[in-house]
Amino acid sequence: MSTAAQARPELVGTHLADYSPGTIVVKTSERRLYLILDHGHAVVYPVGVGKAGKQWAGTTKIDGKYLNPAWAPPAEVKRDKPNIPDVIPGGSPRNPMGVAAMTLAGGEYAIHGTNVPGSIGGFVSYGCIRMLNDDITDLYSRVSVGTTVVVTR
Repeated sequence: MSTAAQARPELVGTHLADYSPGTIVVKTSERRLYLILDHGHAVVYPVGVGKAGKQWAGTTKIDGKYLNPAWAPPAEVKRDKPNIPDVIPGGSPRNPMGVAAMTLAGGEYAIHGTNVPGSIGGFVSYGCIRMLNDDITDLYSRVSVGTTVVVTR
């Protein structure tokens, strides 16, 4: 598995062969995000995914890209954690979005960094895809608004 410091294509076999180059594929059960490069090759990143009851699957697109984004907790998070601030400024060590975020069309989810690197590889979020800050920086530089994102269980 690559990290941004050494992000390079990996041979991933044919289980991702049906996806077009440039597609992001998140395999929730594997807790991995694949950026498809060509038939059989992808850049692979470890991710944190939705905890039990918060996982989802489907196809969407990146509809926004943000560096050091501020974060306003969705209603579900605010309900579970009523003392959380209404907005956490970008760059704050308490901001769960880390150094960058790419919002996904059709919901309140994003692919984003984290200031809690130990959470990567776990079932930890309310449905967002969480990456190491170096990895989200690398992925952010490789994709654009409109990129297809496929999330599978």
